Amino acid sequence: MHNLTVALDAMGGDFGPRVTVPAAVQALSHFPELRVIITGDRNDITQQLSQLGYSEDSRVSIVHSDQVISNHEKPSLALRHRLNSSMGVAIDLVANGEAQACVSGGNTGALMALSRFRLKLLPGIDRPALVTALPTEYGKRTWMLDLGANVSSDADSLFQFAVMGCALAEEHLGRPPKVAILNIGEEDIKGNDQVKRCAEMLKQAESVNFIGNVEGNQLLSNIADVIVCDGFVGNVCLKSCEGTAQLFIDKLKSKMFGSSIKGWIAKKLFADLFMELKTLNPDQYNGASLLGLRGIVVKSHGRADVSAVVNAIGEAVHEIKRQVPSRISDRLEAVLLERHY
Repeated sequence: MHNLTVALDAMGGDFGPRVTVPAAVQALSHFPELRVIITGDRNDITQQLSQLGYSEDSRVSIVHSDQVISNHEKPSLALRHRLNSSMGVAIDLVANGEAQACVSGGNTGALMALSRFRLKLLPGIDRPALVTALPTEYGKRTWMLDLGANVSSDADSLFQFAVMGCALAEEHLGRPPKVAILNIGEEDIKGNDQVKRCAEMLKQAESVNFIGNVEGNQLLSNIADVIVCDGFVGNVCLKSCEGTAQLFIDKLKSKMFGSSIKGWIAKKLFADLFMELKTLNPDQYNGASLLGLRGIVVKSHGRADVSAVVNAIGEAVHEIKRQVPSRISDRLEAVLLERHY
């Protein structure tokens, strides 16, 4: 029985159906209980499925849409004119209960606007937030949010981000996560008013394991399980980490795979290090969740390859199984009760 259904926006991302459709087929082999509804241009999707030896059946179906939201389209225009786009249709499938999660690599602003319009926010949440897991020392992960859904956030929103990040991280870790705020120093006197006020609120929340401030050079040090910041700071930090990791990987690759004797020596000496550095590749942790909605929405990298989109679908499957929106709602209700009393 296929009791997990994910709606996949086939047209989202830089490569469209030639990446998203093979990813859907691979995901079906990874998750036997999964069913995928692929939204977008039926001809393009059918052609890709045919090349893979697939056709529509009980596990794969297509919902046609001839509209695509470009990466440069404003969210306001998407709301007015692109409700029937491949992204809009995928979100509608979640809103109507035909799918339990949506995955898209399309325009982030449009995805947030359409998701918020169709799925609505959970009670007690003012703004949704993008979160993803960053690789840290010893093969562990740190969940960071917001990564760009909101350019600026007040203290209340940052506090809500912390609660949402806690709920998601705990479902992965199986224990209460350690929560920190990204700041320009570890001392309590550092930071702007929003950060300071959020820190005071988190200190008073008994159900949140707040450990204080962390600095930018500690993001990947495994000090905290959840790191909270506004979307502007979070997006810049994420892209900086990705760029730095890619630089190291490319530099090491150029030395290891050269034809000279130095290249042969480097390959022998640094093969293990190269494999470890590859875990920092953004594709390995692709799939940023848009938290705070009454449904599950996962944002894939626009430039993601097949394996990266499979990872994003896997994150959606995990959140369906763990009923993440309900967990967030329950956690937020408990924290608000603490503050009330």
